[in-house]
Amino acid sequence: KPTPCVPLWHRDPCFSTSNGASMLTGTMRSPFAALGAATRLGFAANRVLSASAAQRRCMSSKPPTAIVMMNMGGPSTQEEVHGFLYNLFTDRQIMQMPMQSTLGAWIARRRAPKIREQYAAIGGGSPIGKWTEAQGKMMEKHMDAMSPETAPHKAYTAFRYAAPMTEACVAQMKADGVTRAVAFSQFPQWSCTTSGSSMNEMWRQIKEAGMEQQITWSLIDRWHSHPAFINALAHRVVKGLEQFEEAERSKVVMLFSAHSLPMRRVNAGDPYPQEVGATVSRVIERLAELGVHNRYSLCWQSKVGPLPWLGPKTQVAMKALFAQGLTHFMAIPVAFTTDHIETLYEIDMEFGEEAHEMGAVFKRSPSFNDDPLFGEALGVIASEHLARGEACSTQYALNCPGCVSPTECRNILNPVAPYMRLKDATAAR
Repeated sequence: KPTPCVPLWHRDPCFSTSNGASMLTGTMRSPFAALGAATRLGFAANRVLSASAAQRRCMSSKPPTAIVMMNMGGPSTQEEVHGFLYNLFTDRQIMQMPMQSTLGAWIARRRAPKIREQYAAIGGGSPIGKWTEAQGKMMEKHMDAMSPETAPHKAYTAFRYAAPMTEACVAQMKADGVTRAVAFSQFPQWSCTTSGSSMNEMWRQIKEAGMEQQITWSLIDRWHSHPAFINALAHRVVKGLEQFEEAERSKVVMLFSAHSLPMRRVNAGDPYPQEVGATVSRVIERLAELGVHNRYSLCWQSKVGPLPWLGPKTQVAMKALFAQGLTHFMAIPVAFTTDHIETLYEIDMEFGEEAHEMGAVFKRSPSFNDDPLFGEALGVIASEHLARGEACSTQYALNCPGCVSPTECRNILNPVAPYMRLKDATAAR
């Protein structure tokens, strides 16, 4: 039998509980000692997660359970920048413009030179593909141990605007003979502009490939409050605070920074802002258990174009807080799962330069990237989802009040369990 997989927060010796069961309700001796212990345990866990040789032979005789990791992606080279921007600005689920195919193409051409310079400044391209692949490998290992009945598991990457794009993912799943797949949005908080757009594109590509009945699907459409995710993010915050002198750490204002959203989408009822807020609230609670009680603020970044977007902007909030006498700040990417241009250029370089100019001390908490605790979190979330046998979350069936794609949004092709959108169920009465 495979070695039982116990999540890291159940094994942290820096936490004591009445029944020894859970770090989530434990009492911490030192947040920085806890971080070191959790990291050591993460590496130790890797040694007990491999299945037996007999299991692996059994696994190899059947097609993998596909875990499709969906994200926007990013250009890995300078040459891919224009195509990435074109795909982005012509997607009506992110923003709606008159003559979008024409205007979006014009915006992409106009912005491409500046964006190429930004990617050049971070090494020539986005690392999101590299980190997504690394996270997928960690997730596979944990899932094979936690859920041997659905093994082997294989992570597939489906980016919306850059290679490997959704059609390439579908082609690879077809070649592998996949019959069971989980669409795992790598946006912890649901937005129709990100998770929704990615899933709609998946269904389009599945139909174009004529594979509507070949794969049974379920979705992990949101996981913004899952304890494993919250725990991993809280430990990234603790790790980030180590960048400051010990005497200064209590002064640091934590700026939870998420990608902004056009106010038109917010007013249409997109749940993204409240789900980001829920993540922040849970992380603050977890940090309190870790002995961290710093001030914090939720801010928004990466606004594009002249139309109103959700605020306050992260750099504007930092300046306003600096005017209140606060001098130490740490940005926390609360809605990103890897490093990419928004962290490496916008936060580190642009926000960092603005902070330096006004005399503030500014850092950023490290992104998840190849963090073992986050790799385990992905495995826990996906394994629990498979065990429940559900098609999606209960919230997924609810179209936004101002949905811009009512015929496409909230569909599932060939779901693993009975599923119907609420609007369709009402119409069928």
